[in-house]
Amino acid sequence: MVPRCMSTQHPDNVTTPFFAHNSVLAGEDEIQEAYYAFSHLGIEEQMWDCEGKEVDNFVVEKLLTRYERFFRSTRLGREVRLTLRVPNPEVERTEAKILLETLESIPRNFDIARAFYGEDIAPIFEVILPMTSSAKALNRIYYYYKNFVSGKAERRFFEGDIKIKEWIGDFKPEEINVIPLIEDRESMLRSHEILEAYLRDKHLEQQRVFLARSDPAMNYGSLSAVLLNKIALQRLWRLAEKLSVELLPIIGVGSAPFRGNFKPTNVYNCLWEYPSVQTYTVQSAFKYDYPEAIVREAIEEIKSKRRKQPRFVSEEKCLDIIKRASGEYERLLRLLSPLINLIAKHVPARRRRKLHIGLFGYAREVGEVSLPRAIPFCCALYSIGLPPELLGLKALTERDLYFLPDIYVNFEEDLRDALRYFNPEVEKILPREVWKRLPLELVEQAERDEAHAEITSRIISAVKHGALENLEEDIVEAAWVRRFLG
Repeated sequence: MVPRCMSTQHPDNVTTPFFAHNSVLAGEDEIQEAYYAFSHLGIEEQMWDCEGKEVDNFVVEKLLTRYERFFRSTRLGREVRLTLRVPNPEVERTEAKILLETLESIPRNFDIARAFYGEDIAPIFEVILPMTSSAKALNRIYYYYKNFVSGKAERRFFEGDIKIKEWIGDFKPEEINVIPLIEDRESMLRSHEILEAYLRDKHLEQQRVFLARSDPAMNYGSLSAVLLNKIALQRLWRLAEKLSVELLPIIGVGSAPFRGNFKPTNVYNCLWEYPSVQTYTVQSAFKYDYPEAIVREAIEEIKSKRRKQPRFVSEEKCLDIIKRASGEYERLLRLLSPLINLIAKHVPARRRRKLHIGLFGYAREVGEVSLPRAIPFCCALYSIGLPPELLGLKALTERDLYFLPDIYVNFEEDLRDALRYFNPEVEKILPREVWKRLPLELVEQAERDEAHAEITSRIISAVKHGALENLEEDIVEAAWVRRFLG
């Protein structure tokens, strides 16, 4: 059974986990985190991030030796999974060779698990490729592993000599699954084409596909991200019917409304919004910013529900809204980028990572806009009382607003959750054009979180007067109220 929940290492939490040595989680803390997700929360899969940090190729050995009793009865690779997220050499050139190191570690981890269990169990048999935009990118990993990692077992050192496997043993598993993580608009709309091309020369009964939610929201706006996922999910469903292959989507949802509104108190709505999704990402705010009993109950709720067919939508209507809303969103983002970058510098880290900066060329005539990653981006805007969900909505017509709940069933509820954090005092620090393009008519009737408003008023005043020495402390205090950093 493919897991319904995948624990991830996204750094969107405010609360430091009880097992962590400090607020910035790193190597050994993440080993314990994986065990905690499996043993205490009942999550069946842990995504292990091999991007932007020192790679721990001994994670399997550490888990099996430190938590032997648990893993004797709960087999790693059967009842629970460890799935690697690897660098994409086409995009992350400086980390390209980490991919090769990671693939080479898979057979060694198999040997460790075989020695531990006394039977052939592959503790790692899938990898996630971020920023996938073609079937070729997937095939390069699939065939590199098959031909140059496990495949070298049959090769001889030189003519007349023994095979490599006779020298150091076999290389298992012989093949791995490659999961595309699809993040940009064009690739999401072609996700069915990418998968069809990848599956053409393979005889698979199942294939997982990972659709991003946070990065599309940051690139095109939260509304556009939802609609892009809706289109991709229904196209994948139809492809599965055409090929008679079970396509099992993963969706990368976070706790912030802008990044999916997937939190322990809102899982039913997300299951209702994306019924054809097989696996939902359980990010750090979900795991650590709510009482453990509530988290476990939410996980069990997700696991108890089976996936269904997607909510079919009018692609023509969705694409029209995406075009108008994302265009408006991108215009406002260009104006807001200096303010976002100023505040994001004061957002505290929650994971030990190398710095990643996204470059977004919104319009060639104005060059590129540099922005932080999705979590500090969100945190910066929520922290000044400007929920990023508002950006781009001014492009919607009354007719759009009337029809949207039929397409995006939780639109009004997600927007209401976001608008609780709106602070009208943000006008004091916004470019005039941005303020004029906010849908203030939607804000007027919204319920306000007064505790959050009080803190964000302090942040707004500090930014206005350049008094930034206590900004990080206030950002964290506001995040405590929201129960997510960004």
